[in-house]
Amino acid sequence: MLKFDKNLSAVHGYLCSDGYVIRNPPTQRHKYYKMGLRNYNETLLVDFQEKFNSVFGIKPNLQKDGRCTIGNKEIYYKLTNDFSYYSREWRLPKLSKDNLRYWLRAFFDCEGWVMCRKAKDRHIGADSVNYGGLKQIKKSLSRLNITSKLKKIKDKGIWRLHIFGKDNLIKFQKEINFLHPIKNKKLQKSIDSYVNYKWEFPENLSSRGQFVLNIIRKRLNGKIPRRISICSKIRKNLLEMQKELYSNFKILSLVSKKRINGLGNYYYELNINRLEDIEKIKTLL
Repeated sequence: MLKFDKNLSAVHGYLCSDGYVIRNPPTQRHKYYKMGLRNYNETLLVDFQEKFNSVFGIKPNLQKDGRCTIGNKEIYYKLTNDFSYYSREWRLPKLSKDNLRYWLRAFFDCEGWVMCRKAKDRHIGADSVNYGGLKQIKKSLSRLNITSKLKKIKDKGIWRLHIFGKDNLIKFQKEINFLHPIKNKKLQKSIDSYVNYKWEFPENLSSRGQFVLNIIRKRLNGKIPRRISICSKIRKNLLEMQKELYSNFKILSLVSKKRINGLGNYYYELNINRLEDIEKIKTLL
């Protein structure tokens, strides 16, 4: 019976995704027992080769056609004693959290993708005909506090697993990540594309007033209106600004309750209305 460590967990994940473990049909005279990984990314092929060698003490052959393969009867029977690797049959083994991370990384490195369309669509996805296997992956992701969704793709006979949201993408990066260099960069790009709506006020009290003025300067873009209005999705930002405006410059302001724009997005508004306060802003800027 296989004893899983991080290397065997990764090998198993590779074999269940872009890998194969096959033998000759019983009716065929010529006998063979083959296993390997098909993938055109050299980083993944080398990783599979090294981890396979760490587990079984034999290094698969790295070929130029996008494969890393080996033939060995003894290893074939070790791998297939409790598991199948066919696309509709593979199952995720019982693994510790640490070993699970290596299995999931190998699987998503091969089968997964990263979508990065700023402010429109940022997610990690994976397709499979194996509904039971994807259900296991969904449950395993939840063990790592990563939320995912599973749905059937109509007329294609496949299922799709999606991981949405900045927090989930960050958790995926922290807990699993990609070894695949392109997917690794796209995941970081997706995370970086989210706007941070929380204003990070300086800890240094003497710098907080200037920080507030810089926000106003950017929003006004050189024009000082009769009434100054600053908007934010986070009311706490504006309440902090209100406090700093008064404590540093004795400027009075009002913070609104929740408002909704024509697109259905909510926001809050800080208003500076008094003429003397507008004149102070002009002087300070």
